[in-house]
Amino acid sequence: MPSLILEDGSVYEGISFGAAVNAAGEVVFNTGMVGYVEALTDPSYRGQILVLTYPLVGNYGVPAPGVVKELTGLGGKSGNSPAARSISSSLNNQPASLPLIKNFESEHIQVAGLIIADYSSYPSHWDCRQSLGAWLEEEKVPGLYGVDTRALTKKLREKGTMLGKIIMTDEDIPFFDPNQVEIVAQVSPAEPIIYQPAGSPRIVLIDCGTKLNIIRSLLAQGCCVIRVPWDYDFFHLDFAGVVVSNGPGNPENCRPTIELVRRCLQENIPTLGICLGHQIMALAAGARTYKLKFGHRSQNQPCREVGTKRCYITSQNHGYAVETASLPTGWVEWFSNLNDRTNEGFRHSSSPFLGVQFHPEHSPGPVDTEFIFERFLELIK
Repeated sequence: MPSLILEDGSVYEGISFGAAVNAAGEVVFNTGMVGYVEALTDPSYRGQILVLTYPLVGNYGVPAPGVVKELTGLGGKSGNSPAARSISSSLNNQPASLPLIKNFESEHIQVAGLIIADYSSYPSHWDCRQSLGAWLEEEKVPGLYGVDTRALTKKLREKGTMLGKIIMTDEDIPFFDPNQVEIVAQVSPAEPIIYQPAGSPRIVLIDCGTKLNIIRSLLAQGCCVIRVPWDYDFFHLDFAGVVVSNGPGNPENCRPTIELVRRCLQENIPTLGICLGHQIMALAAGARTYKLKFGHRSQNQPCREVGTKRCYITSQNHGYAVETASLPTGWVEWFSNLNDRTNEGFRHSSSPFLGVQFHPEHSPGPVDTEFIFERFLELIK
């Protein structure tokens, strides 16, 4: 029978509703009630088997990817649009090939597998193109339903995240730990791409596995976005600020990105780190990061702005955190998680550097912290 097997030997049997293939990864849970389309396409989940705690999944199906057309100059695929064309004169004449889609957070499902309690095989929604099971099968990703996700989540909370594998066939596979490899390389683009080249200011986005809504959010602010690979030396380009994106895995494995961000700090370039990018900024500044027991993955994480009584409800997806006490002189805590007091943001007291652990671009989740992008752009203007 199809099963999820954890590294401690626990077995959770279920019913297959995706691709009939085996998969291995780190087993994590998300407590959000909606947003499975955005979650499954979030590159931060690369190499992970996702457990959704909300019991009913798939009831609104899966929409078509869609293409962002309302932003000036963006048309269909970026390779055919002057507003989303690679910087051909200075970047080896490589054409952009990725569309800027609007309903997903990347071009494909990123999770290694999906575990749920109850599956709605007959979805109903005006924007539904196909069922969740059909999408998983199309993307060659296994899914299990009929699993006791409450018991599974309790185990992960008590013992911490574990490695696991979904076994659909008679052939066994080894466990896989995405935190032991440079998994960011799997979700970062091979070549730089530019969006809205006539926009201002010009922002370099270091793509460590970016959610597309970070790009959409910057474009909505009128920016030109230069999206570069995680290890790309971009200092010869013309730009005014840098955003370091979210992404999967252990931030300490992103050594090329850490060195790039360290140079940004040394040259006093306005820099914003988001999620993994926040952790990378901390390491570049000389602080430390550590692995959380079971991480924060939901759309309802309360974060207090330090020094105020203001609380924001935030969208989060991360398994590592910054050690607040390790922040060097000049760096101050900006936000704190009200559930476990972990660091949720920092800023520099005199230089144009900001970092947030949560996702100001949301998608899914509350839009409370969209102002972070405005704060960042104020440092440039």
